Amino acid sequence: MTATTTEAPAVETVPTLEMVQPILGFPAARHFTIVDHHDSLLRTLQCLDDTDLRFLVVPPNVFYPDYAPVVSDQVVEDLEITAASDVLLLVLLSAPDGLATATVNLRAPLVINVRTRRAAQVVLEDQDHPLAAPLQS
Repeated sequence: MTATTTEAPAVETVPTLEMVQPILGFPAARHFTIVDHHDSLLRTLQCLDDTDLRFLVVPPNVFYPDYAPVVSDQVVEDLEITAASDVLLLVLLSAPDGLATATVNLRAPLVINVRTRRAAQVVLEDQDHPLAAPLQS
């Protein structure tokens, strides 16, 4: 299944997410919420299990319009995805020196089912997607 959608569902539809596959390096962090930053593409993925843990995330299609990662049938089953419209894709953003040099991880996107509120960080088998892709518009 190709995990893509033409329009991202409203963030308000996923107030609490359950990570069925954790973010790499954070196995105990299982519950998150997405904080929308008004007038910005940036969002914060805030851990509810550890309030000091948060990640900047962005929708990848804004910067990479052709980005359409293929996820396994097992991921589709684990997240209970029944329609492409249920899927919200986000990528982790790294900006240690500010947004001018920020990168996104296209190899391990967050796949979120907005209907079930189940999510996973999925490491793609396709090695063509970089771990640190520069932001482009």
